[in-house]
Amino acid sequence: MKTRIGILTAGGDCPGLNAVIRAVGKSASKRGWETVGILNGFEGLLEPVQYRLLDYKDMDGLLLRGGTILGTSNRGRFAAKTGVGQVHQIDPLVIDMAKRNFAELGLRALVVVGGDGTLTIAQQLFEEGLPLVGVPKTIDNDLEATVYTFGFDSAVACATDALDRLHTTAESHNRVMVLEVMGRYAGWIATHSGIAGGGDVILIPEIPFGYDSICAKIDEREAQGKKFTLVVVAEGARERGGDYVTAGPAEKDREVKLGGIGAVVAAEIARRTGKETRVCVLGHLQRGGGPTTFDRMLCTRFGACAVQLVAEGRYGYMVALRPPDIVAVKITEAIGRLRTVPVNGDIVRTARALGISFGDELGKPTVSAGQPPAPHPCPLVPTN
Repeated sequence: MKTRIGILTAGGDCPGLNAVIRAVGKSASKRGWETVGILNGFEGLLEPVQYRLLDYKDMDGLLLRGGTILGTSNRGRFAAKTGVGQVHQIDPLVIDMAKRNFAELGLRALVVVGGDGTLTIAQQLFEEGLPLVGVPKTIDNDLEATVYTFGFDSAVACATDALDRLHTTAESHNRVMVLEVMGRYAGWIATHSGIAGGGDVILIPEIPFGYDSICAKIDEREAQGKKFTLVVVAEGARERGGDYVTAGPAEKDREVKLGGIGAVVAAEIARRTGKETRVCVLGHLQRGGGPTTFDRMLCTRFGACAVQLVAEGRYGYMVALRPPDIVAVKITEAIGRLRTVPVNGDIVRTARALGISFGDELGKPTVSAGQPPAPHPCPLVPTN
């Protein structure tokens, strides 16, 4: 019987998931192994078991295809994260069922593709004896131990394209355009797209903002003859002393759904300045479509390295980008802590040098909001 490995995708979808599946399937095939795709996230490991054999020909066209052919889920019996630092232990009966079905499928190991919540589940399963390796995915780019997660670059490209389009309509009508992007606790998408897309104000979770500073930037542009302003706001951005803007009440065993900060900011800007102001919410557009060239390369490197880790029996590890190499780090080094935008780091300093406002004290150096905690330094884990 051929060696078999499994792969599943869990958590939110994003561009590049299929590219990882392709890389794992092709790399395994070159070793003479079979690859079994577990359907609908971890739930596919429970009865009735849901899976499909991934033939080598099934890999055709996956490199550029968005979403995931295996399906995904961020709810159900494997829910392990309900907020920053809040972890629920999975029911032992659920874990036992997953382990039993893993064995019945004849799997040597499982490749788990996902973000902090997914890898938190993976770590619990690993501690219960399930051999697995992780591949980091999140468009928020907020996972520790890797410089980039796949999906992030594609999301930034989407947001930057939106800003390019909003620039022309804002200039034509002398409007303030507010673009709300994803970024629950980390403002990587807002910061990168805001700089690359010519934003004038960037509001991120790491830097609490004040409307006086935002309006001062708009007035400054008006005085310079620039009658329009582009504001990029992450969904987790908060007014100084305020709380998150949510899209509804919290669900049981789920993180509260954020959304609506763009509309709040737009309304207050209009009230204070009298400027015609519009808001655009990208939402799941950032998760859809095919991956960028950078993400295609990253996914391919991640998938091939994950199969190598299985071959070496290095379970409980996650592949990570530490330029110029893909390395292995323990999953425990990546979960339970957020990689946030350094408020006095090079990226923020670059933006300030260009005159971009972060809505704080008119560009003075600031400190993080304090929740969630600042990123914890993660030492490089050797690859041997």
